Amino acid sequence: MRLLVTYAIGLIFGIGISVSGMINPAKVLNFFDIAGSWDPSLAFVMGGALAVTFLGYRLVLSRSAPVMGPEFQLPTKRDLDPKLIGGSALFGVGWGIAGFCPGGALPALGTGRFEVAIFVAALIAGILLARAIQSTMRRRNTDAPA
Repeated sequence: MRLLVTYAIGLIFGIGISVSGMINPAKVLNFFDIAGSWDPSLAFVMGGALAVTFLGYRLVLSRSAPVMGPEFQLPTKRDLDPKLIGGSALFGVGWGIAGFCPGGALPALGTGRFEVAIFVAALIAGILLARAIQSTMRRRNTDAPA
């Protein structure tokens, strides 16, 4: 049942991303081109997503526990650290250059376009590289003399 619910959620998300045009990098890049062929429709997509998320969190978190798990797993860290700021900046620059974000690229794989496959491959490589760097840094910190 959990797998079926997960699949349904992913399907609804993918359909929403596709219908909103976020799988089209030209539409995304036109949103960022304020001085040129600006397309404000992405702002309405984001605004709608924020409204649904705001209401959804209020509804879901009013329950004592989630439907598919024993407890809610919410982040506890609330401070802005260099990793968060740097990662956010890198995400924004990558989105502005490629016209894809991970949420839009995965459903776009269904289009069969070569550039989407390249983006997703680079995304996976970046995730693996970041994990390797973090692992190396953790090992160095635990091996360092006190």
